[in-house]
Amino acid sequence: QLLIKNKLIVSTAESCTGGWVAKVLTDIAGSSASFERGFVTYSNDSKQDMLSVNAQTLQRYGAVSEQTVIEMAQGALKNSRASLSMAVSGIAGPSGGSEEKPVGTVWFAWSKEGQTTITQVHHFAGERESVRLQSVKQAILGLIQLAK
Repeated sequence: QLLIKNKLIVSTAESCTGGWVAKVLTDIAGSSASFERGFVTYSNDSKQDMLSVNAQTLQRYGAVSEQTVIEMAQGALKNSRASLSMAVSGIAGPSGGSEEKPVGTVWFAWSKEGQTTITQVHHFAGERESVRLQSVKQAILGLIQLAK
């Protein structure tokens, strides 16, 4: 309702959530009025191909980084008809973490046409499913804040 009221169209760019944010948004009847498309870009190649994420960004900072989610969110706007986007990339576990980026590290970005992209990092506790669910909730909360 908030998106429709403010005439905003959303696109999502997801990695660790595997399309779960798009699923939650489209669970709502009438969501086609405010949801344009979702990009599930689990691999680095897909981030480059579908969202125009720079290969050097991925090499230098990794897929789970502020720099990458900014490019993902901006790429979701550029490669859709949306006016608002969100991106998420993280390490849901149980493996894949490091000392610098432990399991549960999730980066978010929200982008709105004509505004600076907003980013956040969270370190969620719990098993894989819990990290992913917390990520979906945070992604939606960020969309709500930016849509106001």
